[in-house]
Amino acid sequence: MIRKHSATLHGHRTSFSLEDAFWEELKAIAEARGLSQAVLISEIDDQRPPDSNLSSALRIYVLQWLKRS
Repeated sequence: MIRKHSATLHGHRTSFSLEDAFWEELKAIAEARGLSQAVLISEIDDQRPPDSNLSSALRIYVLQWLKRS
């Protein structure tokens, strides 16, 4: 199921939609890296291309992480 989530990135609230499976993987990745979810999401947001949306960037990050594992 896809759900809306929100986070504060650089002092601004933003929201994004992610399927539960991607959300769970993001939590696991943050834990594995010793980061909070907010810090991980902020890091991904900072690295995404300007013409992409945050939801897509998060999904791609999870996919790339899992492919490296």
